Amino acid sequence: MAPASGAEAGPGEHRLVRIFCDADVLIAGAASTRGASHILLQLSELTLIDCVTSSAAITEAERNIASKLPAALSAFRKILAAAVDVVPEATPSLKQSLAGQAHPKDLGILAAAVASGADFFATFNARHFRQRTASPLIVQPRRVVAAIRSLLGRLSTETP
Repeated sequence: MAPASGAEAGPGEHRLVRIFCDADVLIAGAASTRGASHILLQLSELTLIDCVTSSAAITEAERNIASKLPAALSAFRKILAAAVDVVPEATPSLKQSLAGQAHPKDLGILAAAVASGADFFATFNARHFRQRTASPLIVQPRRVVAAIRSLLGRLSTETP
């Protein structure tokens, strides 16, 4: 797992869209080569987007894969190394400031997503989080893929 790369772009540079992947998205992306979760990880591996997660999300994902899908553990570790940067855990003060915006067991994950500067927080458990109007927007992976597809469509119609 690579350390998080800088999300900030310098003058005249473009920053990649940053997606914080919840444990369930990492599991789905490693367990199947189909679906939006896997597409997000592939786009990140190609450096078209920046997928990040926290060590807590990785620990949760590894625990679930080991107990439910042990055959996918190798693929999980390979895709993490190739496509996902690990961001630091959030500070206690940030976690405290976000109290009430997530199920208590998910508060640290939300805080890490906020601290990472992610544009989107991809999760299948959006009901565990209060909807946000600021980044990161909490959405299912298919909605992130749809937003990227829309962005690419607009880019293809622009003239240089």
